[in-house]
Amino acid sequence: MIAEIIHNSKKYKIDLSKPIDISISIDVTKQKVNAWYLDDPKIFPEQFDEQIISVSEGAAVNFNSIQFNPHSHITHTECVGHITKEVHSVNKHLSQFFFFAEVVTVAPETINGDEVISKEQLKLALGNKKREAIVIRTLPNGNDKKGRRYSNTNPPYLLEEAAIYLREIGIKHLLIDLPSVDKEKDDGLLLSHNAFWNTKEDIRLDATITEFIYVSNSVKDGTYFLNLMIAPFENDATPSKPVLYAID
Repeated sequence: MIAEIIHNSKKYKIDLSKPIDISISIDVTKQKVNAWYLDDPKIFPEQFDEQIISVSEGAAVNFNSIQFNPHSHITHTECVGHITKEVHSVNKHLSQFFFFAEVVTVAPETINGDEVISKEQLKLALGNKKREAIVIRTLPNGNDKKGRRYSNTNPPYLLEEAAIYLREIGIKHLLIDLPSVDKEKDDGLLLSHNAFWNTKEDIRLDATITEFIYVSNSVKDGTYFLNLMIAPFENDATPSKPVLYAID
């Protein structure tokens, strides 16, 4: 199915039959991503009157409950409510779901023993392109990212200057294949979160950060049409399923 999109008075064609899913799922049968010192998620059938509600156990239906944390266990999209005293729900503030996005690949550089993404790296990757969303793929980029255990590993992160740069050039939606845009242990400063959402001035309530994506090496850098799908949880963060479409 071919769809025609008009953006800035130009027409583009996308093939909706060829989605590129860049989300990581919860699958309790496999080792999947995990961060922030929690146990793995659980999916289990409920019980009533000592009856396990599972077809394999003789019940009429499967009736599973799921225990997880979006920040720890799955691709998730968050709003500024993640770091504010005031309650903000990503389900209320994200009201549009289709964007032109630039996929960029960055090899974090080492500064003071940390692997970081700098402003200059993003400027080089983006050039003069103006986009609503950026999808950052970090190197190395093996399949093991979909099952990596990040707690106490000090993974790569964005420098504050990089987050400020993305905000200043108008990026509203930041997607990255890491557990956080900030350093794992930074004494609660959350410099990049605060910078991207502009919490010290005019807070960007409609801006989002999506973490724990995975962009296959088969996906080339460039411009894509992004469908940022989220689950309807009234919470600072919710599981999400970002999908890219190549643009003709």
